[in-house]
Amino acid sequence: MEQLTKALTSLFNLYEANRAPHSIYKDEAEFHSYYVLLHLCSDNQGESLSLWFRHVPFVIMKSKEMCFARRILRFFRLGNYKQLIYTTEAEASYLQYCIIERYISEIRALALSCVNYGGYKLQPYPLTHLSNLLMMQESDLESLCVDCGLQTSSDGIGKVLLSTKLTSSCNPKREYQKYCELVSERLERLAAEVSEL
Repeated sequence: MEQLTKALTSLFNLYEANRAPHSIYKDEAEFHSYYVLLHLCSDNQGESLSLWFRHVPFVIMKSKEMCFARRILRFFRLGNYKQLIYTTEAEASYLQYCIIERYISEIRALALSCVNYGGYKLQPYPLTHLSNLLMMQESDLESLCVDCGLQTSSDGIGKVLLSTKLTSSCNPKREYQKYCELVSERLERLAAEVSEL
C-alpha cells in the first residue's frame, strides 16, 4: 500500500507537469479516488487529505469516482458502517473494492460494538439479520463475535443469537482475511471479469 501511495504521488506529479490548460487525463479521476481510499484511516503517513484536496482540480473533485471515494471517506470517519458497506457493494470498481477491503473487518467490528452497546437492550440479536447487514456468512460472523469478545447462543430452534448487551467488546485480536470479503454477486462478477483478463 505504501508503494501504491508513492506511485500515485509520482503519477499526480506527472499529470501536473504535462497538463494542458483546463484539461484532465482519461483515468485521472479514478487514480485520485484510489489515493483517497488509501487514506481512509487517519493514521496513514503523508500529507493530510484536507490539504491534498486543495490541489485536486475541480473537475476531478466532481467526477463520479471522486464523489464515491469522498462518500466512503465520510462514512468511514463517521462510523456509518451500513452505508459504507452498501455503497461499496453497489458502486465500487474492482480496484476500489480491493483498497477498501482491508478496512472491512474494522468496520464490521465497529458494527458489532454499536449493536452491543446501543442496538438492543434485553433481547438477543439474531445473527441472520446481522450477517445480511454486514454482508458476510453467518458462521464467519459467529467467529468474529467470539474474536471481539462477544458471546453467542442458540435459541433452541437452530437460530444463533448475539447475547444480550455485554459490558466489553474489542476489535479482533487477529486479522482474518475470511472476514474481509463482502458476500456480493456483483463483486464476484467483477473479480471473475478481472481474472479473465
